[in-house]
Amino acid sequence: MHIKICVAALVFLPLSIYADATFVDLGSASSFAVLGGSTVTNTGASQIFGNVGVSPGTAITGFPPGVLGLGSTVDSNDALAIAAHADLGTAYTAAAMDACGTVLTGQDLGGLTLTPGSYCFASSAQLTGMLTLNTLGNPNAVFLFQIGSTLTTASASSITFVNGSGANVFWQVGSSATLGTTTAFYGDILANTSITLNTGASIECGSALAENGAVTLDTNNISVCSSASAVPEPSSASLLLLIGAPALLWLRRRRSLNVWPYGTKAS
Repeated sequence: MHIKICVAALVFLPLSIYADATFVDLGSASSFAVLGGSTVTNTGASQIFGNVGVSPGTAITGFPPGVLGLGSTVDSNDALAIAAHADLGTAYTAAAMDACGTVLTGQDLGGLTLTPGSYCFASSAQLTGMLTLNTLGNPNAVFLFQIGSTLTTASASSITFVNGSGANVFWQVGSSATLGTTTAFYGDILANTSITLNTGASIECGSALAENGAVTLDTNNISVCSSASAVPEPSSASLLLLIGAPALLWLRRRRSLNVWPYGTKAS
């Protein structure tokens, strides 16, 4: 009897870990791939799929040579950037106050395989090599990393998924985040101060959101999860127009020739 109870506890363990992770609602900041508090600067041919903004600062430089995806906007302390900055502050506070599920202080994230949940570092966090995130087959799995001070990745570090992808990954950083050259990162970085992406670093399905400081880019690719470059699907009205217009022209032509689908029109 005791053995069966232990096995049952092990079976349900992943669910209890998943329950510890809280989804971080970015509000209006979710449309921003890059959002700085003081400045946003870019060097090189960065490709940004999502809005680029700054607030309460006003300086955004380096676009071009940086390019934005179709539908993305540059927002310098306008109404959209101001609202996004306020929502970022709310999201950052919520993420920082969430209960810690697993303490990883002093451990390098490289080489680890983690299941959905919340993970915290009392001070700095380091990623060297590959971090594997196991979604356990849940497309809505949430990973929350709470970092007391800095987040730093070594060159060519990466994040990969097993048992599915498309997870919600959030990085709450107490001061600043730095992604090393050619790092292949994943998720939304919410930094209290600044974010730096070194040459060739990328963020897939995520964003670089700095509440008070600068975001510094150098030939990077960043894509929000709902890509701003996506071509909208045609509406029902558009489809009806595309289908109906040729049919209408056909009928008009038949009528002008005094010919109808079931024979010649009676005089």
